[in-house]
Amino acid sequence: MSSAQQETGDITGTRDKDYNLIWFVEQCLSNVLRLETYIADADRAGDGELSDFFRRAQAESRKGAEQGKALLRQRLAK
Repeated sequence: MSSAQQETGDITGTRDKDYNLIWFVEQCLSNVLRLETYIADADRAGDGELSDFFRRAQAESRKGAEQGKALLRQRLAK
């Protein structure tokens, strides 16, 4: 196993579960930004169906980010 796979907080000072939650929030926010580009591409192509699909996906990514941030705030306040 590589050291990254074995790391449980001793090296970084961050427990894996906390890191995982931070990573999840970052990925959700990254998806929101990326999907903005995809929405614009679909709009330029006149593909409303695809644009709507990406908007729904973007809304879900925002929702995941907000839920993750709330959980992170709750856990860090302890």
